[in-house]
Order: sequence, then C-alpha cells, then structure tokens
Amino acid sequence: MNEVSIRKAILNDVDTLLVFEQGVIAAERPFDSTLQHGLIHYYDIEKMITASDVELVVACMDDKLIGSGYARVENVKPYLKHRQHAYLGFMYVDPQYRGKGVNKMIIDALEKWAASEGITELRLDVYFPNAAAIKAYEKSGFTCHMLEMRKAVNHADV
Repeated sequence: MNEVSIRKAILNDVDTLLVFEQGVIAAERPFDSTLQHGLIHYYDIEKMITASDVELVVACMDDKLIGSGYARVENVKPYLKHRQHAYLGFMYVDPQYRGKGVNKMIIDALEKWAASEGITELRLDVYFPNAAAIKAYEKSGFTCHMLEMRKAVNHADV
C-alpha cells in the first residue's frame, strides 16, 4: 500500500466529502429505520471545514481522498468531571481501503488535535448491531459506555 497521509480538509475537498457523506448514510441505513428515504445530509461540510471548534480531516493516498472524520468540541453536562469532550463523526473509509488501518490513522490525528485543544475525552456514537464498526473503534481504544434505547410511540390507543 502506498503511503497514507492525514491532513485538514479544505474547501476543494467538498465534492468528494459529499460522496463520502452518502457512503456513511448508506452504511447506516440498515441500522436505522428512522432515517428519511431518499437523499439526506448529516453535515454542513463547508461550515465544518471553516469552524474553529471542529477539526475535519481527510486521509489521502496519491492525491486521492480515501477517508474522512471529524472531531467537534462539545460542552458536557455540568456534573461530569470534564467540561468538554471531542465528539467524533463522519468516520468513513473508501471500501477498497478498509481493513488497512486508515480509520485508526484518522482517529489518531483527531485525538492529537483534541489533546492540543485541552480535551481529555473522545466520544462517538455507533449503531449497536454494527459489529464491524464497534470492533474498529475498540481497536482504537474506545470502550462501550452507554447504550441509547428508543421506542416508537403507539398512537393507535390515543
């Protein structure tokens, strides 16, 4: 494999990042019946690139973008030991480059940025049935912390 590099995303990357975003959504649709049908967007990519509290990075190989991820500084609930954490999202690696450590390289770069911002904890969400993603995050040192549950409200009885 040629050398993979990680760099901060730039506005010229937006078109490719929009494709990656649809890749994330396609991967998550089987795990989330609440997503709308058709074309949807999770992110305001241009805003993320220019925001001071977000680090959006891309993985590159031979001038080709092959992956992405972001860390966003978030204030936390006042009863926690830390005041802020970095929330990770937009974790995507082109299918032909998966299983080669690219996701870990992205996470490592985001962790380094978070540390430079004084952040002491990373958090992310992953769908519980997505065993492959959970395994990848565990390889990067994440542990399961809390399981979010949901239930649709039955309106038949109203």
